[in-house]
Amino acid sequence: MEKKNEILNLSIRFSLDIIKYTELLESSRKFVIANQLLKSGTSVGANIFEAQSAESRVDFIHKLKIADKEAKETEYWLLLCENSENYSFDPALKHQLLSIQKLLSKIISSAKKY
Repeated sequence: MEKKNEILNLSIRFSLDIIKYTELLESSRKFVIANQLLKSGTSVGANIFEAQSAESRVDFIHKLKIADKEAKETEYWLLLCENSENYSFDPALKHQLLSIQKLLSKIISSAKKY
């Protein structure tokens, strides 16, 4: 992973951790939530990765906004897991996601200024 691109590195690490977590959920037969979380959680990083090859500043912002929306959806699924009696939960995932969301917000805001 590149050292200079913090948001990309964070999102890749988060995606890998989401994969591990959803595998744990699947082993507990929590297939529906695991599937939703896997899709939205890895989509955050996929959209950030895609933004690295944006055709314009507008395209870059658009792709990062999609990543931000996927992050909000991921936050929802994690919230359900956190508050459900029958689901395991890893608070580190929530912390990682918050870091990504804050950084995405800063990048989007900065990109809009130029």
